[in-house]
Amino acid sequence: MSHFPIDAIRHARILVVGDIMLDRYWFGEVERISPEAPVPVVRVVKREDRLGGAANVARNIVALGAQATLVGLIGEDEAALSVRQLLSEAGIHAHMITDIAHPTTLKMRVLGRQQQLLRIDFEEKPTVTLLDALRHQVETLLSEHDVLVLSDYAKGALGQVSMLIELARLKGLPILVDPKGSDYQRYRGASLVTPNRSEMQQAVGVWLSEQELTERAQVLREQLNLEALLVTRSEQGMTLFAANGREHVEAQAHEVFDVSGAGDTVLATLAVMRAAGVDWPTAMLWANRAGGIVVGKLGTSIVTAGELS
Repeated sequence: MSHFPIDAIRHARILVVGDIMLDRYWFGEVERISPEAPVPVVRVVKREDRLGGAANVARNIVALGAQATLVGLIGEDEAALSVRQLLSEAGIHAHMITDIAHPTTLKMRVLGRQQQLLRIDFEEKPTVTLLDALRHQVETLLSEHDVLVLSDYAKGALGQVSMLIELARLKGLPILVDPKGSDYQRYRGASLVTPNRSEMQQAVGVWLSEQELTERAQVLREQLNLEALLVTRSEQGMTLFAANGREHVEAQAHEVFDVSGAGDTVLATLAVMRAAGVDWPTAMLWANRAGGIVVGKLGTSIVTAGELS
């Protein structure tokens, strides 16, 4: 693998657009079962908020040494204050679209003895007015950036994703998409789409052999007019499909502790490498290494330039 392009990365400017979430963790101790219902009683001893979704992609980009600008939707609530503070601390340039009637997406997890016991989600689909405001904000920022990253967590911020792709294409920017759902026509014209194994199965059905996967992936890539399609496959590594064929890299042999946020790290690494002028196959090797590091950490985490190089 080539050397880590630290100087090129330092000048890379990446615009991240998508679903912004706050990941809230309550860590506790479990010593008894509730007398009210057969559930554990968790005595909370530590609380922690982390950036999730598109915000975690931006956080990973900054950790790798590049510049990240983030556009997304939040409310005017307590979770939004925490998001803003964490974005500021991380050094992310934030352009938030806010609405008092739109709650900030919040995932609250309760853990006991390092095991997740419960997750509570607060979320709501955005209005067309909010989506129009987001699109206008993106339009004003595109010319200042080298790459556009679209992080889709199906919370609604990318309701106008086709228009965002068209705007970026007009500027000649590479466009990376982390997809959701089965309707991939929405992502037509992107440069790279990065489904995980289950997302790919939603899009093309279950494959019974590598040959069948290759055929279906190449058909999808051509239908969507993509430069490349990268399928992340957990313990089976990653497979890249492009016009010149298929390339595969085996998973890095690390102990898997927590896979939450691993896709964000992979997407961020691909974007940083692309902005630094690295080709897709080499970018995949770096992203595979980053993914192997981050699954060894608890919760929504990041990989730094030091760890990767």
